[in-house]
Amino acid sequence: MALLGNENMPRVLMTVIRFCITQDDHQIKKLLMLYWEVVPKTSADGKLLPEMILVCNALRNDLTSPNEYVRGCMLRFLCKLKEQEILEPLIPSVKACLEHRHSYVRRNAALAAYSIHKNFGEALLPDGPEIMEKFITNETDISARRNAFLMLFNEAEDIAIDFLAEHMDNIQSFGDGFALLVLELSRKVCRRDPAQKSRFVRCLFQLLRSESQAVSYEAAWTLVSLSTAPTAVRSCAVAYAQLLNTSNDNNVKLIVLDRLGELKKHHSKVVQEVLMDILRALSSPNIHICKKTLALAIDLVGPRNIEEVMTLLKKEVVRSQETEMEHGEEYKALLIQAIHKCATRYAEVADSVVLVLLDFLAGESGYNVIVCVKSILEQYPNFRLTIMRKITKNLEDITSADALRVALWVLSEYSDVVDPATGHSMLIDSFDAITELLGEPPYALTKDLEAEAKKEEAVTTTTTKNVVLSDGTYASVTKTETTGGSAAETKLSNLRRLVANGDILLGTVAVVSLTKLALKASNHHEANRMVTDTLLSAAGIGRLAEMKRGARVGVHADCLDRLTQCCRVLLEPSLQDKLKPIFLKACQESYRTLVARQKAVKNKASEEEKKGRASNPDDLIQFRQLRAQAVQGGIEVDLMDADDISRAVGADAANQEASKMRHIYQLTGFSDPVYAEASVTVHDYDIVLEMLIINRTPNTLTNLTVELATMGDLKIVERPQSHTIGPLDERRFTANIKVSSTETGHIFGTIVFDNSSTAQKTYVNLNDIQLDIMDYIRTGECNPDDFRSMWAEFEWENKVAINTTTTDLHAFLKHIIATTNMTCLNPPDESNKSLDTNFLAANLYARSVFGEDALVNVSVEKKEDADGKLGGYIRIRSKTQGIALSLGDRITNVQRMEIEGPKVTATGAVAAPAPVASS
Repeated sequence: MALLGNENMPRVLMTVIRFCITQDDHQIKKLLMLYWEVVPKTSADGKLLPEMILVCNALRNDLTSPNEYVRGCMLRFLCKLKEQEILEPLIPSVKACLEHRHSYVRRNAALAAYSIHKNFGEALLPDGPEIMEKFITNETDISARRNAFLMLFNEAEDIAIDFLAEHMDNIQSFGDGFALLVLELSRKVCRRDPAQKSRFVRCLFQLLRSESQAVSYEAAWTLVSLSTAPTAVRSCAVAYAQLLNTSNDNNVKLIVLDRLGELKKHHSKVVQEVLMDILRALSSPNIHICKKTLALAIDLVGPRNIEEVMTLLKKEVVRSQETEMEHGEEYKALLIQAIHKCATRYAEVADSVVLVLLDFLAGESGYNVIVCVKSILEQYPNFRLTIMRKITKNLEDITSADALRVALWVLSEYSDVVDPATGHSMLIDSFDAITELLGEPPYALTKDLEAEAKKEEAVTTTTTKNVVLSDGTYASVTKTETTGGSAAETKLSNLRRLVANGDILLGTVAVVSLTKLALKASNHHEANRMVTDTLLSAAGIGRLAEMKRGARVGVHADCLDRLTQCCRVLLEPSLQDKLKPIFLKACQESYRTLVARQKAVKNKASEEEKKGRASNPDDLIQFRQLRAQAVQGGIEVDLMDADDISRAVGADAANQEASKMRHIYQLTGFSDPVYAEASVTVHDYDIVLEMLIINRTPNTLTNLTVELATMGDLKIVERPQSHTIGPLDERRFTANIKVSSTETGHIFGTIVFDNSSTAQKTYVNLNDIQLDIMDYIRTGECNPDDFRSMWAEFEWENKVAINTTTTDLHAFLKHIIATTNMTCLNPPDESNKSLDTNFLAANLYARSVFGEDALVNVSVEKKEDADGKLGGYIRIRSKTQGIALSLGDRITNVQRMEIEGPKVTATGAVAAPAPVASS
């Protein structure tokens, strides 16, 4: 440890040689190897120390030891030696170990030979490739053969390819390590010389069928990276699907699903062929796997497989209903959303799917079901009659208040559908269904009914008696009877029970629905009865609201006003003429506009995704039909279509270079003796810091070290090594930094070096590198319901005051969205932008590469008393403190940027963000 700390102890070396080098204890020998590795072996002038002759003799003795363990350990140690004078006398012993009887010695001898040939080449082991070729031909041990092929792969590529061609049929019997090396060799050779691709076709297809999951995965990835031919992509997709269904590791399944998602972006038609195999992953109990599988399947659904997919999804919904699962309700909600998306895209399955979904209105999933049905009713008018009948029939099964409110709205808006057989609409049926469930006022439980409910408690009686069977034997029969029970529970429907328990909003929605139905049936012969029943229900709900006045907060505050409005519309003819079009048309028109807007946004997003330019105008066009097929082993596949998948989809190297130039930081000044600058490359979970160091002095700088430190959730994995830089020379350093969370991190440090002329140690402080949080923030989609639940759940909140020079609400919102990589969940309607409004509220969502959710609420108003200046707050919530504070700092900074639109002179200070505990 002292030697590792740069402490020089020259006297210890001879003591170790005298007393430790002759010991046979294995533990001492292991410690000796560690000591030989770190001890200085040369003098100040670079010549080998005389004592190393004795050390070299001891190493030779261990290489010829009769103990296989000692030999193997010493051979592994030789891989770490970099002194040619020490290794040269040991070459004959290393060659002799290649023919040892024990496989442990041979496999380590192959590694030692590879290390020696790699570092010193022709100087020490000129015949290394020929020796290794002979060795690998006669070798039977899997590990030794793999190590030998590793040397040929790096040092004699032609020999490795010839060996591979000779033993093509036996590759799978050579072990997983050998197969992975073959795949790496394929990628290396084919990227350098695309004409060599045909030589590896048979090998890649053979490794796709390997029993090892690692080999099969790597083979699939290698094949699709080397070719975009349909045959290659199809084989890759089949291998991924097989891995998905045979692996027991959830992490492997998630990685494979990500790979299938990447494959789907560029070869969706080919991946569609294995969609049903991919959907078999829904049997996994892991909710994250099911979520990714459904998201992938929705994008792959087409006219050919829609029937099979919908049948499978319906079976899964039934299975989730009948069996108890750990995340049963969440899984059921995912299935319903998937069915909804498929049904809205393909009308031929919407009718049958909705009728099946309506059987699951009960429970917590009822809200998702009725929202799905509501969307389908609007988009497919031909299905309204069948669906409305089913909703009217199953209305009593709905137990959730949220689902009941949507169902009542649906009945009030779409019950005017006419049955072609009878010529009558469903207005009366829907009205009677609602009034039957709502019952007659008053809606609160009376004292007599409450007392009766308490009095009649359920009593269970169990009786056991003996009976004589037909064969003359005796048997015991147990009979259980339950008598009594709550009369109140048996008499109340779900709708009435919820209203009686104080849900004033649900009761108000029921009255509004009855009012709409009564207005639509104004020419019907039962119109007077419908008006009378509606008024009675409104009076009953109003009385209940007055009784529970203390609970009327939030959305309940205007319930009495809404009830009064319904009564006046029904009773005053003059008011009815004015409000009837609003009641009957405006609401449905608004929903129709919302559905059309959502559909347009999805279509626009899909079109923009397809707009990516696959190639440049002057790129070479390859015609597969005009060129000979690359046929080998009966496998007809043309691997000359493209180099790799990134080039095939139009990855632009110029854009990557431009992005790299934006992340170059100057670390020192031009007047410092050492000039340094760094290029920061962010790879999601790690950061690569490439530094350029230039010696601006006429002297040689020795022991130059870049000492780095970090602040935040950053950890330096690989530190730069010490170097000696000549006068006016330059060096490049690389440091790897691991990132564990989305937080603004800082990298700082110093450059330390010795001046050879003055022998003084000099320190140069480096400028701080502040990492941008936007490198980790990605746009994402979020359901409004999920947004509200996460908003209530997340603990950290950062409140940022709005301080900007613009006076345009929409321009400010667009600026915040563009500079924070966020998605607006409720985008403003561009057609209504011209309306004179002084207030804007929007919810924004983003997701980090670490899976952290970032929620933002923008509430901004135009102040009339401040010359139209914008004011308000932006609230950020997240599960962790780091992302809330970092995103708040980002928003505070971007407010000061130039925004297109009207501006005023900025005054006032920006409030500093502070975390607030949220309940």
